[in-house]
Amino acid sequence: MAEITYDVLGIGNAIVDVLAPAEDAFLEAHDMVKGSMTLIDAARAEELYTAMGSGAERSGGSAANTVAGVAALGGRACFVGKVRDDQLGQIFAHDIRAIGVDFHSAPATGGAPTARCLISVTPDAKRTMHTFLGACVELGPEDVDEDLVAASAVTYLEGYLWDPDSAKEAFIKAMGAARAAGRKVALSLSDSFCVDRHRDEFLDLVEHHVDILFANEQEITSLYEVENFDDAMQAVRGHCEIAALTRSEKGAVIVAGDEVHVIDAEPVDQVVDTTGAGDLYASGFLTGLTMGLGLPECGRMAGIAAAEIISHMGARPEVDMQALMKEKLG
Repeated sequence: MAEITYDVLGIGNAIVDVLAPAEDAFLEAHDMVKGSMTLIDAARAEELYTAMGSGAERSGGSAANTVAGVAALGGRACFVGKVRDDQLGQIFAHDIRAIGVDFHSAPATGGAPTARCLISVTPDAKRTMHTFLGACVELGPEDVDEDLVAASAVTYLEGYLWDPDSAKEAFIKAMGAARAAGRKVALSLSDSFCVDRHRDEFLDLVEHHVDILFANEQEITSLYEVENFDDAMQAVRGHCEIAALTRSEKGAVIVAGDEVHVIDAEPVDQVVDTTGAGDLYASGFLTGLTMGLGLPECGRMAGIAAAEIISHMGARPEVDMQALMKEKLG
């Protein structure tokens, strides 16, 4: 078996987020579904970008945010994703490397520009996302290095990758390489609308190919098409090794075989922006898991990481995460 070089390898969409505050009336005027993630084309991206208020550009992407959080927590992290050789591509590469994540993916020299996600944050801190995937759709199986996967304790994949066909092929290759090397596969369901699009395939993935599943309450109830969280929790039991299910202010529930751990939400003075909450929850959980901590401790680390993210705009940490964990956990 290959020696472990990385605790977590993230494979996902390399995206630069553009965040701007917005009122509910803005969402209604532009036919936006509050709290959702919608894929858009270049023309719609330009239309919304022009209409948005003054915003801030920050590197994002679900799996990229997660591995950035792992690195901030002291873990060894690597990311695979596709950018273009343009200004936003340079911003993305700089930001992820600066936080301590290895990023070796070669930028595309032609084709669509680097992806961007236009995020409207309403006063209740809900985020409504419109994503132009751009260069991300060019991510394919040729971008997945099987030796890199074999050298990673956990390969973490975002459900959003299941949308473009070539990225789906990369997803399948990475899972196969992890399985062949005896490594773990982690999956985030990403978004309930994403689950709606790919329910049958996601059910197969969870039951046969995924070791660690991350989902929020809406996503897991959508996956199993049930009315309440308890039914969803029972449905996922036994379908994968570990299911970490988040419930916003209600905390989280971690299901692993016969074990069920209920973890209270970490207190937050003010919820400013929920962008990246699930991503950083996964960061804390996977960092704890690769450190050999028990599931309750992993859940606590996850909750602390998520709480830090929702206390400010943007989906990357803004404090010393290792010091924060030491303060909170002792």
